[in-house]
Amino acid sequence: QVQLAESGGGLVQPGGSLRLSCVASKSIFDSYAMAWYRQAPGEQRELVASITPDGKTGYASSVMGRFAISRDDSANTIYLQMNNLQPDDTAVYSCNGGPPLALARQEFDSWGQGTQVTVSS
Repeated sequence: QVQLAESGGGLVQPGGSLRLSCVASKSIFDSYAMAWYRQAPGEQRELVASITPDGKTGYASSVMGRFAISRDDSANTIYLQMNNLQPDDTAVYSCNGGPPLALARQEFDSWGQGTQVTVSS
């Protein structure tokens, strides 16, 4: 059984939408917060969105107003609704969880396989 399993990526035209899902193990999901990251080829991994157990959300400025993170505690799942996608959003999207400092520093023991999002006409 994998600890983190991302899905929902694909090829979409600019302006399109995708909904990503991340199923996490209970030990990870029950951490302080969950987050989505993305990494484009040749670039560092970037924190895209985060959500606390109480539902407080945060977003990178580049996705503010376009992406929405949510969580379903009963399913150990977080989601990333991605609207008005642009070519610069092209990346492998991954999820992870931990206390806020770990999220900011990307201090994780492991990652899931990620899911590829490609935005192109």
